[in-house]
Amino acid sequence: MDHTDLYINGTWHKTDERFDVINPATEQVLASVASAGIADADAALDAAQAAMAGWAARTPRQRSEVLRKAWELMTARLDHFARLITLENGKAGADARGEATYAAEFFRWFAEEAVRADGMITHAPASGARIMVQHKPAGLAVLITPWNYPAAMGTRKIAPALAAGCGVIIKPASETPLTMLALMPLLEEAGVPAGLVNVLPSKKTGALVDHMLHDPRVRVVSFTGSTGVGRKLLKSAADQVLKPAMELGGNAPVIVFDDADMDVAIEGTMLAKMRNLGEACTAANRIYVHEAVAPEFTRRLTAAMSALVVGDGTDASVDVGPLVNAATRDKVAEFVADALAKGAKLECGGVVPEGRGFFYPPTVLSNVPETAHCVHDEIFGPVAAIQTFTEQGDVIARANATEYGLVAYVFSGDFKRALQVCERLDYGMVGLNRGLVSDPAAPFGGTKQSGLGREGGHEGMLEFMETQYISASW
Repeated sequence: MDHTDLYINGTWHKTDERFDVINPATEQVLASVASAGIADADAALDAAQAAMAGWAARTPRQRSEVLRKAWELMTARLDHFARLITLENGKAGADARGEATYAAEFFRWFAEEAVRADGMITHAPASGARIMVQHKPAGLAVLITPWNYPAAMGTRKIAPALAAGCGVIIKPASETPLTMLALMPLLEEAGVPAGLVNVLPSKKTGALVDHMLHDPRVRVVSFTGSTGVGRKLLKSAADQVLKPAMELGGNAPVIVFDDADMDVAIEGTMLAKMRNLGEACTAANRIYVHEAVAPEFTRRLTAAMSALVVGDGTDASVDVGPLVNAATRDKVAEFVADALAKGAKLECGGVVPEGRGFFYPPTVLSNVPETAHCVHDEIFGPVAAIQTFTEQGDVIARANATEYGLVAYVFSGDFKRALQVCERLDYGMVGLNRGLVSDPAAPFGGTKQSGLGREGGHEGMLEFMETQYISASW
């Protein structure tokens, strides 16, 4: 690997303490990566603060052109980033290339949004004063990214922060830091000033992040990960009253009505379930199928899941790579064993293969009871858990009966009814006859304990800005 050290102020820094990154397909060490400490965090904060002054003073168009160049450069190197994603994350080649493409698109989208931080001037009705409103860079941002999308979850935060005029410090997941480190030379080439973006891999995440969140120069914390960790970060952020952007856990329901186009429903469910091997907060977790079409749906979904080829994602013929680590694989196996013990029926998969690698086969469970643990927690693996329903009101209530509210999926041929159901679902996003909702141009985020704020869309840039109001008379 070309870059395995800390990236601070535009230069690479070695540390005495390092940690190994493991290829989940082979269980072999990919690289030894530098582990950041408190002194490194302070150096990164100093660098970001110094670089931000000049960056924020640039015109929106100047910032836009740098982001546009980053998109062009990353688009030209998609294969390179896709292979790196596969090596450290495990996802199959096509899935990894899809992530790299998606990740690059955030640079293009926010290149366009950088010039659209529109304000307003209006006339106060009562006082007669003029109300002038503008948006300004909020300040330094600490970005904490997960392992499941090592490129996209970084660019989804970096791009809007730079568009807004902020400097950033990124703490990538310890399982997958290599992709974010590899992105830094590209940003240099695009024209990002030294010090504006800093990357701090570390095995001491808690202490490192807590230290940065208590530095008065930090004004924004953006995190993607579990709800449990998000709660802890919010407590730390409260001490400095930081702006939080939290994209947290999910428990996505899929609702398939009896009038759904079965081809569309199967294709959409496969995409919602198997994108990134189910290791996504948007992954289909509970699949509710009307009992009139449940036998056909189960048969066809089982056939589609059984046809997937499992193996090392570097092989172009492979559809399904390994899970990210042994703990994730073992948790998935426990979910399946629990559901089967409580009466679920195994339609396919369900057996951990022998040999190296953290593999788990695509699995379909039918007749899953409400008491199964997988109904109430994120599976984060290639397991489709099917339940049935008959009444519309009942399935909406069951879909909403969770602390999470990130995304739901609805399949129906009756567009009027489908929209009525969408509006009654307590979720920040709904895929209507679609198994994919993520789009750089759309506001991504959830309700309840699935998070705060939005990423992507116009809203994504505003997360890194403060609104200033000036009262004037003339």
